[in-house]
Amino acid sequence: MSLTKRIIPCLDIKNGRTVKGVNFVNLRDAGDPVELAKLYSEEGADELVFLDISATEERRKTLANLVLNVAKTINIPFTVGGGISSVEDVALLLQNGADKVSINSSAIKRPELINELAAIFGSQCIVVAIDAKKINGEWIVHLMGGKIPTELNLFDWAKEVETRGAGEILFTSMDNDGTKNGFADEALATLSELLNIPIIASGGAGKVQHFTDTFTNGKADAALAASVFHFKEIGIQELKRELATAGVSVRL
Repeated sequence: MSLTKRIIPCLDIKNGRTVKGVNFVNLRDAGDPVELAKLYSEEGADELVFLDISATEERRKTLANLVLNVAKTINIPFTVGGGISSVEDVALLLQNGADKVSINSSAIKRPELINELAAIFGSQCIVVAIDAKKINGEWIVHLMGGKIPTELNLFDWAKEVETRGAGEILFTSMDNDGTKNGFADEALATLSELLNIPIIASGGAGKVQHFTDTFTNGKADAALAASVFHFKEIGIQELKRELATAGVSVRL
């Protein structure tokens, strides 16, 4: 476990552009992904995540080209996700310069995929993204960008994912996503106690205090956010300085 907490801007990509929505809908344009990546890298982001949310036939080619352009431009690790469902998909993205890949729906549909990818590429490359929301007091995992509920409980699934060889979990609380009311720290703290792999908190960042809270109360290893960075509501340097002042260990 790294003791230094990581700040990770997330770029949702649709048709080659960065977009942002609230609770996974109402998308608006937020700029060119390669330019944004360069900016965040220069501002001191620790890593980046690119999630391709468009589902066109051309997507694979577009995404592979984007990864190539990003890899040429930045010198921090980055993760790519969105529609990745095979060893071939992962091989292509890693060859083009991605450091890690994120899988979500494909892992739920065929959990053995996690074992296969970890065996071939190593656990350190494999991030499993989990989108969940509370239904009748229970955290339920959802598919297809949060549209379809599954039978899976968040904590059971997270444990299985770790056992199968995932190197990291990216947990998005759909109840918190885009609301700017803070991360789901209670669920994050439970995940942290349950698992031995790093957990990235996602969904709900609105102000600096939310990051401090998720690192201290939520015990998250990294915090991911989108709109607060894209629309310049929080600067990464300013965020890190305030975290350091609050006693959170960050790379300045």
